[in-house]
Amino acid sequence: MSLKVTLARLGPEDQARFSGVRVLPEQEVFSGTPAEAFAEDPARFDLHGVVADGAPVGLFKIDRAYHYDIPVCAEGALGLRAFMIGAAHQGRGIATAAVRAMKAHLAAEYPDRPCVDLTVNHVNKVAIACYLKGGFVDTGEDWLEGRAGPQDLLRMVLR
Repeated sequence: MSLKVTLARLGPEDQARFSGVRVLPEQEVFSGTPAEAFAEDPARFDLHGVVADGAPVGLFKIDRAYHYDIPVCAEGALGLRAFMIGAAHQGRGIATAAVRAMKAHLAAEYPDRPCVDLTVNHVNKVAIACYLKGGFVDTGEDWLEGRAGPQDLLRMVLR
């Protein structure tokens, strides 16, 4: 049986629907919580939901000003932040399917942006593997100022 994973832009009206997305406690240092994501400034951040077979299972933030904060990223790059898949839905390939869907989704949502960059903690091997399987590439750059330690800079070209 094939799992149908889709991505969609979220607004404030979607907060209750996605509030049940809960990662494992040890993952919160990397992703944060849905409440934190919905509290972000909409002048800078857009929220996107991950839906699997019609159910809300995850979300992520797109930081439109990422390239100003992370000097090792590409000029004009979007930033992928706070990518989370609920613990009850992990291990089923949803995260990888969502990352694979990002290229077309983000290219359509942000037609003027060349790529999306992200930083991922060196010790977060599961996340690194997911991003690489989903279409990101390791740039070879490191970001040493991550809140949870040194991070790799990964990139997905959108056009």
